[in-house]
Amino acid sequence: MSTYATYQPDPSRNIVGIAVVALFHVLVIYALVSGLARKVVDVVRAPIETKVIEEVKDTPKPKEVIPPPPVLDTPPPPFVPPPEVVIATAPPAATIAVATPTPPPEPFTPTPAPVVAPPAPPKPAPVSISVACPTRALPKLSARQEGVAGSVRARLTIKDGKVVNVDILSSTPKGLFDASVRTAILQYGCQSTGDQTVVAEQTFTFAAE
Repeated sequence: MSTYATYQPDPSRNIVGIAVVALFHVLVIYALVSGLARKVVDVVRAPIETKVIEEVKDTPKPKEVIPPPPVLDTPPPPFVPPPEVVIATAPPAATIAVATPTPPPEPFTPTPAPVVAPPAPPKPAPVSISVACPTRALPKLSARQEGVAGSVRARLTIKDGKVVNVDILSSTPKGLFDASVRTAILQYGCQSTGDQTVVAEQTFTFAAE
């Protein structure tokens, strides 16, 4: 059978330890109380000062001034004298001055005024052939002209009751009946108009039989 030894603490040692711990706490509490009381008194006695704190404004930053680029003075190119060129010139030829006589001024001749021709008299207007020439002859046709259809338009110039000129204005077939028409017109008996010139027109029509 085994036996166990039990440990029993000493009561006197516990009392001493408790006393030491209690004394330590008392000293700490005393020191704290005495120190805090003095500080509270100092704080109460000190005067209360008030200060107005101005708002600090941000000062704008000055703009950066960019200096102009430096001007670089480029030195001028070195002067190179041009090469001397000697040109051989021939001696000037002797000139012979010939005095030319100045012709006398031409006499002033006035320009004659232009001659304006008088306007031509207006051509007489054509009149009816039946009024200008009451007596008229028919053209005589040759064997070549018979049986051929055609027409001739003639203009008559009448003066002193006679036909003085015959102009063929148109002819179909061209030139076939011109001679026969002109011969017949020159035989017309027209009215006398004195010095006045009368113009008349007449158309001849030929039918094929």
